[in-house]
Amino acid sequence: MKILAISDVASKALWSSQCRERLDGVDLILSCGDLPRAYLEYLTNFTAAPILYVHGNHDNDYAQHEPGGCICVDDGVYNWKGLRIMGLGGSIRYNRESPYQYTERAMRRRIARLRPKVRRMGGIDVLLTHAPARGLNDGDDLPHQGFACFNNLLDELKPRWFVHGHIHLFYNYKLPRVCQRGETTVINATERYLFEVPDPEPLDTRKVFFFRSVIASISK
Repeated sequence: MKILAISDVASKALWSSQCRERLDGVDLILSCGDLPRAYLEYLTNFTAAPILYVHGNHDNDYAQHEPGGCICVDDGVYNWKGLRIMGLGGSIRYNRESPYQYTERAMRRRIARLRPKVRRMGGIDVLLTHAPARGLNDGDDLPHQGFACFNNLLDELKPRWFVHGHIHLFYNYKLPRVCQRGETTVINATERYLFEVPDPEPLDTRKVFFFRSVIASISK
């Protein structure tokens, strides 16, 4: 399964007459936010792949009109052909100019509200966010700091992939595009990044029971 992750910068290679050819073979598109609504809608014209997205801290215009033809997975857990995707958009709060900025406490509350869905699905495969995790290739300045609670989430649920945006690679030439944190592959989706994942295996009821037990114990 080929997944195209996009974020923050509209790719000139895709926003072009070669869009159809360059999206050929892509099964799923994951948007990590801060992309023009018109850009996402343009992509829908040239691919049958679903476009799932979360909000970035600069997506103020989404509050009035969400991108047509795309699926918002913010504050949700979406199952696409067995691939379980948890969406948590927005950045750390650094001003009050955007509805998609959150304090640590607010982000923890959002995560808590999703726990019943995660439990029913037996865990998640992909954590899709706009912001990174705190201390994991994030910035030192407040607007680009990650969320500490994302680290806890990675430790608890151990998704195979953590896909985020917000941190442009030109901010720091030492920032990796892809890195590993425990069992999770971390991908910075700035502009575009194509990766492959194995086709999801049939849901194992024993795994579902395991995750329900883990999440229930964490919630106590």
